[in-house]
Amino acid sequence: MTLCLDLSAAAHERAGLGRYAASLAQALLPLEPGLTAFVNDLRASRLRPPLSSLPIYTANLPRKRWRLRAAASFFGGPSMDHAFEGVTLFHATEHLLPKLTHARSVFTLHDTAYLLFPQYHLLQNRLYLRLMMPRFLARAEAVIAVSESTRRDAERFYRLDPAKVHVIPEGVEPQFAPIANPQSLIPIRERYRLPARFILYVGTIEPRKNLLTLLEAYAALHVQSPEVGLVIAGGQGWLYESFFERLRQLGLEEHVTLTGYVPDDDLPALLNLAEVFAFPSVFEGFGLPPLEAMACGTPVVTSNVSSLPEVTGDAAVLVDPYEVESIVEGMHRVLTNPVLSAELRVKGMARAREFSWERSVARTREVYQEVGGRH
Repeated sequence: MTLCLDLSAAAHERAGLGRYAASLAQALLPLEPGLTAFVNDLRASRLRPPLSSLPIYTANLPRKRWRLRAAASFFGGPSMDHAFEGVTLFHATEHLLPKLTHARSVFTLHDTAYLLFPQYHLLQNRLYLRLMMPRFLARAEAVIAVSESTRRDAERFYRLDPAKVHVIPEGVEPQFAPIANPQSLIPIRERYRLPARFILYVGTIEPRKNLLTLLEAYAALHVQSPEVGLVIAGGQGWLYESFFERLRQLGLEEHVTLTGYVPDDDLPALLNLAEVFAFPSVFEGFGLPPLEAMACGTPVVTSNVSSLPEVTGDAAVLVDPYEVESIVEGMHRVLTNPVLSAELRVKGMARAREFSWERSVARTREVYQEVGGRH
């Protein structure tokens, strides 16, 4: 079996999808000597070591053209076999599956937000996924859902055979852990100009992440705890203009630190420095950032919807993402109650240990073997 993993999102540093693909590939490396990678366009991307040493397939097409080319292969266009010569199993990791006639395929379904919250997606993405997702899922021999919540959505919207869908949660990388030496955190505090005490959010700035409501909640909390800052760590996604407009309207520019995209190497220290991790997203297919925060021993306040209660269990304060008062109360409780904060720290680290990439990869390889066995 020649396994090819789509690492396009990792090469282009596309936030959550990229983290998933890169983490999966790194865990597979010692177990799959013949592992290869696909990157849609090598001219404007890079894979970091050790993934950069993998044999790489490419279509030499920028993302939009690659999406159109992959779609055309389902509507009478030629298959994409020429770009994957020798591949017998292809794992699609970023909601895009080219039509291949000489290779089997596994498809990871991260979420169905484009169906449940269409207003939070760009029109072109929404139309593309509505048109192509049923075809991708039907074409794949096996579908990996990253949570039970995503599995339920997949079966609800696409009527997939339950035997075809495998729930395999994501894992936490080992570098996400408490950092005992406070001196090692100083460079990160200085690099990002972090306040002495702060609430942290990590993720892309986009509507689904509910950052407008987080700003409202922080504005109310700031009246009670003016010494506590808010740090938003993440790049601009899409439809983000309203976030910056509301930030100005609330007069919070001096109290909210915008770091932009934070490299993976800096994230553990950033999480260790935070007093509270706030993640009031209205929808997540899995929700890795709260889990990484818990692994670092940072108390988490997150939403009581979609997959987030499934992931965090009883190790986080769950709030209503649609109610400002609920988010304010959750953050205030953690900031002012050292007993609760200490309890969340212990529970969070224990909960995070239940999610490892070793375990995820073992189950993913079982899916590969099942699909390859059918072939």
